[in-house]
Amino acid sequence: MEQHKIVTHDEWLAARRELLRKEKELTRQHDQVAKQRLDMPWEKVEKKYVFDGPDGEETLAGLFGKRSQLVVYHFMFGPGWKEGCPSCSLLSDHLDGALVHLEARDISLVVISRAPLAEIEAFKKRMGWKFKWVSSNGTDFNFDYHVSFTDDEIAKGAMEYNFKTQKFPSSEGPGASVFFKHAKGEVYHTYSSYARGLENVIGAYQLLDIAPKGRDEADLEFTMSWVRHHDRYVDQSVVQLTAR
Repeated sequence: MEQHKIVTHDEWLAARRELLRKEKELTRQHDQVAKQRLDMPWEKVEKKYVFDGPDGEETLAGLFGKRSQLVVYHFMFGPGWKEGCPSCSLLSDHLDGALVHLEARDISLVVISRAPLAEIEAFKKRMGWKFKWVSSNGTDFNFDYHVSFTDDEIAKGAMEYNFKTQKFPSSEGPGASVFFKHAKGEVYHTYSSYARGLENVIGAYQLLDIAPKGRDEADLEFTMSWVRHHDRYVDQSVVQLTAR
């Protein structure tokens, strides 16, 4: 860890006030981007998707329940995987506490993966999560929203992810997609986000950002290689930075 300059209280206060000025600039910019996000055009969802859920088959429109807004988290969990992605699991650890607040604001939240429902249910039980999680196995949903990749894309090393063609290190990718349903039943795709666009959901990262060491990921093989499933941390010990 880099040695920091030790100063008097007055010097510390001056530095903090300067940082606060920049933080406020960032907050105002965030508000401007949020307004631009709300002004985004919508596209009508024409394809009929049917998911396998704990209560049987459900359409995309059905996932809204009685609400008009739907947030979908695309969890990296492919068919035959032994367990779900650790990084997606870190994000998902933050979802259950938000459910009651989202539902009070006319939003349903559903997690969707390509793994068969039985594999999803077993992993969900292990993790102790309560949010709704359905399987898109056998549908085009994940491919249409660019969080699963075809054999041809994988062979070529050219996947459409985060709104560009690039190489991706897995057959599944993380993302979030948002939908609106009109009273007549039409469903519209309003927003999608991928990669670091998902970080704001991870409250643990927001706390790491204000800690003395920050995220402390610069020397890792890849930024989130420290992350474990929450039942895999040993005696609350610090994960070794060299661990994959």
